[in-house]
Amino acid sequence: MTTTTETSPPSKEAVFKRRFAAVLQDLQQAGSKDGEAMALLGSLAGELAAKAGQKSWTGLKSIMTADAYASLLRTFDDRGNRHHREGRAKHAYAIQALAISLVAATQRSDPAMAAGEKLLDSVIDYTVAVYFRQKAAARH
Repeated sequence: MTTTTETSPPSKEAVFKRRFAAVLQDLQQAGSKDGEAMALLGSLAGELAAKAGQKSWTGLKSIMTADAYASLLRTFDDRGNRHHREGRAKHAYAIQALAISLVAATQRSDPAMAAGEKLLDSVIDYTVAVYFRQKAAARH
């Protein structure tokens, strides 16, 4: 008699945690060395924050309504996939980092996810600060 062990597919939270960890690791190891990708990340996050009257990505996230969250996530999905299809990997990378940050905010009850979100958001906020400094310097 043979017994088979069925394993259920991983939960969407588990899948997200793996993806989040991979993005965070890549951002720390490789992404932060790619000036163009970091500039795209900072400019996108900075412009979104500025449109909402905020000076940082974390500021934007802190005032985001559920409707705004859902809308931005859909936009990120659509545009990120389009950039990827059209070969603009760095644009897709920047959008992916922001989308991952948004979704991570829903996982804060997990201490490891909350710590990872803070780390990711600190990188994003740094790129936003650089973007705003460069934008101000270009005006002078």
